[in-house]
Amino acid sequence: MTSGFVVGTVGTRKISKRIRALSSLRAVDYADQFTFSTHVDANAERWARAMFGDVPSLAERLIWRGLLGLQLSRGRSPTTVAGWQITGHGPDWVRLEAASWFLSANLVIQATDGRVSLGTFLHYDRSLGRGAWPPLSAIHRRLAPGLLRSAAEKIRASG
Repeated sequence: MTSGFVVGTVGTRKISKRIRALSSLRAVDYADQFTFSTHVDANAERWARAMFGDVPSLAERLIWRGLLGLQLSRGRSPTTVAGWQITGHGPDWVRLEAASWFLSANLVIQATDGRVSLGTFLHYDRSLGRGAWPPLSAIHRRLAPGLLRSAAEKIRASG
């Protein structure tokens, strides 16, 4: 069974303390967490690669580089996921980081106990971040549940 249910939470005080503690940002201006219940078993980095790939897709490049100005690595690397740097990991989690001139971002993936969670954390380094992210966050929140479900299908299909 790959399709369970996805629960989403938005707000720096509403997400789990465990996943919040995995962010490297000194201050968090935006946070959300989406958790998917599944029987698909994989480590957090495998979930991250199933969600985002080794290199960013055209749509991800448009949003991450084009609209948010994130500085992403080019090409495949064991130290990146879709151009985001892997800056921390543990037995059940991985943290990805990227930044632009106006915001810093973390994506934290945690896979444990029949659940996978995707946490998104942003710090607005300049006021432009406060204007740029809110409209994009609405799209992000609509896409995140499908991203988790799709990743489960990819992992299941790859064995």
